Amino acid sequence: MPSRKQRRRRLKERRHDYEYVYVDDEGHEVDAPEGEVAQQQAPTRAGGKAASGRRAGATTRAGRRVEPPSWIRVGKRALFFGPGMFLVLHLIGKSLSLKQQISQAAVLLILFVPFSYFTDSLMYRSYLKRTGAAPPPRRRGSNGAA
Repeated sequence: MPSRKQRRRRLKERRHDYEYVYVDDEGHEVDAPEGEVAQQQAPTRAGGKAASGRRAGATTRAGRRVEPPSWIRVGKRALFFGPGMFLVLHLIGKSLSLKQQISQAAVLLILFVPFSYFTDSLMYRSYLKRTGAAPPPRRRGSNGAA
């Protein structure tokens, strides 16, 4: 059973209007002082929305921009993860020879590179759907085919 203090905190966190809660020395909630009540009741604009100091789009987060997938970025990632894969195989596979550890790391990298590109393309497509942005135009090759 949560204590009284925990229940008060939980109730405070569940409030949607994010008002200030004033608590006296005994732990009881009290009304706000007169001067601050007027500040909390923000005037409304012509659209019926409250005019507050916060930005209107503060509830929606844009997030970071997702770049289109590229093989160059995937190659750099493989150069970063390749030694790590070899190190893990070296620590786990003590009974394997060095040649076998290198070959297993190479097989893992061969699987990792296309999977990483596929993951990047999924992330980019979901970013485009989420933001409603149009994909950049495709570059045409030398023969004019797309």
